[in-house]
Amino acid sequence: MNRSAELALGVLADEVFGDPRSYHPVAGFGTAAVAVERVMYAPSKVRGIAYTAILVGGATTLGYALRNVPGATALGTWAVVGGAGLRGVGSDLGRHLEVGDDTAARGLLPSLCGRDPSVLDVAGMARAATESVAENTSDAAVAPLFWGALAGLPGLLGYRAANTLDAMVGYRNDRYADFGWASARLDDALNYLPARLTGAVTVAAAPVVDGAPSDAIRAWRNDAAKHPSPNAGVAEATAAGALGLRLGGRTQYAHGVEQRPTLGDGRAPGPGDLARAAALSRTVELGALAVTILAVRIGRRAWRRARLRD
Repeated sequence: MNRSAELALGVLADEVFGDPRSYHPVAGFGTAAVAVERVMYAPSKVRGIAYTAILVGGATTLGYALRNVPGATALGTWAVVGGAGLRGVGSDLGRHLEVGDDTAARGLLPSLCGRDPSVLDVAGMARAATESVAENTSDAAVAPLFWGALAGLPGLLGYRAANTLDAMVGYRNDRYADFGWASARLDDALNYLPARLTGAVTVAAAPVVDGAPSDAIRAWRNDAAKHPSPNAGVAEATAAGALGLRLGGRTQYAHGVEQRPTLGDGRAPGPGDLARAAALSRTVELGALAVTILAVRIGRRAWRRARLRD
């Protein structure tokens, strides 16, 4: 089975079965990362670089060792791609909000983002969930598939390791400002192209949710660069434009409050928009997979022809 078929099979498994219910490899990696951090931690960029290199290098090496095992890339794709789970939680949260079950919605929100649900009203939870679905469509779905198409199983596992470390230590606080610096910068670098692929496919997919590509392009051009993340800004701004929404504003995290820039010029998101955000996310994931596979195949054929001419 070739790489493209295995990636597609892994995406299908994610769509049908969702995340592995027990012994999730990403959770196992997180446990290992915590153990390594206990041994290696110091408020030092050098220590942080070594920590990141050991863990991301180890995951990539494992992928390289298993790359030719039949079915390994499909299983790896299923393990690291989180699109179905993301959409499922987002849609469930929206349904709870629609029927007025704020308690259940607050219980789900930490599965999507790090905001404090106890201080959010219905509008705040709807906005937080919509932003998280948009951002993580890039981080948890498009980016691993991009690196999987480009580099196979080593790309899948290496990317997910880097992204997981960023979520664990990539914070600008007293503990991790230096130690987590390398993890955060590596994640930014690995997500740069996937985020822009996400943005481009979101523009094309806007009609799926009754949106206008021109609105998504305008939000990308006018608002994406205002976001503190060079990559999340693209994903969130284009999603806001495609959905006809306005994202951003006062954002309450466990570590404090941030005032995020406004993305898009539509209305504020409501509970019903989470189903639309999920539909957009699914379309973007599948579209980005198709575009990446096609681009890699065209590139390989061009490379082979160039070598034959030489």
